[in-house]
Amino acid sequence: MTSSSWKELFPSKLSFIIFVLYILLFVNQGILVTSSQKSDNQYDYNIVTVVLFTEILKLALSSFLYCKEHSTKQLVIEIVKNKNVLLLYFVPALLYCFYNNLAFVNLSSFDPTTYYLLLQFRVVITGILFQIIFRKTLSKKQWVSLLILTFGCMLKQINFSQDPAKPEEHHKSSSITLGIDASFILIQIVCSCLAGVYNEYLLKRQGADVNIFVQNVFMYLDSIVCNVLVLGFTGKIREAFVYKNVVKVFHYKVLVVILNNAAIGIVTSFFLKTLNSILKTFASALELVLTAILSYLFFSIPIHLNTVLAIGTVMFAIYMYSQNPVQNSPKTVGKCTEEEELIEDV
Repeated sequence: MTSSSWKELFPSKLSFIIFVLYILLFVNQGILVTSSQKSDNQYDYNIVTVVLFTEILKLALSSFLYCKEHSTKQLVIEIVKNKNVLLLYFVPALLYCFYNNLAFVNLSSFDPTTYYLLLQFRVVITGILFQIIFRKTLSKKQWVSLLILTFGCMLKQINFSQDPAKPEEHHKSSSITLGIDASFILIQIVCSCLAGVYNEYLLKRQGADVNIFVQNVFMYLDSIVCNVLVLGFTGKIREAFVYKNVVKVFHYKVLVVILNNAAIGIVTSFFLKTLNSILKTFASALELVLTAILSYLFFSIPIHLNTVLAIGTVMFAIYMYSQNPVQNSPKTVGKCTEEEELIEDV
């Protein structure tokens, strides 16, 4: 990769740090969620309660980070002043609500490597939504790299090393078939794509002049409301706050899952602010390499030829994309860009 293409991918040192941190946190989340499961791949805790507690923690962290430099009164003023942006955040908040809950469901059905590979089908959908929402046309080279990335994900579904006479046995599925599991993955992909691109739109366009931590407060306030509404709609709101379920949240394995997921939420907002949702899909693909290795080390989940070929194809797609990356800088505010303000906040 040349120095010029490197600068196009990562316009600042901060953006590169955010890129790496995003990957590490997401890989860590898959490992942590898997390790928190029981021997039968089910959860000993209420996943809805955990998701809700995570959103509350994200809200607390965002409020704290804003109030380090501003007063609580100023935070309230900003919320009232930008109430229209607050309402717009209900769209990605609801989508992320579905996404977060489905993550637990799908990780109980698939091993971490397969789970992340299946999620990579979102790259093409993200490209389409990115063009529509930001009115940017991706180049042929960018589309080819996206299609190669998708093909790399499809390679995972072909098991070249399995002996037909000796069917492989896994404690979880390493392939996908039409059915309820496939439906859940598809819904999670659509939620991820639409939420990510629309969130980037709010950060860089509609709410470009709003402090990023205030925007995070908007997101997590709306997320809490959405989660409570979903709980009420499904009739599980009482179950989420039953004493035995609340107590289980404070088990060290569950607390680590919550803390890591909260960190992901904060870092993701920085990622979309300084980079873009197209690069975010490639960052997610890079998770495959680390996830495959760590899943083998911690859970003895084998790495087959199809996984190796898929990873190689994904890496080639990333290299190809790096030669002509998408540029989608934040809208300028005053004399400085939003990225410069972001660096000052950090």
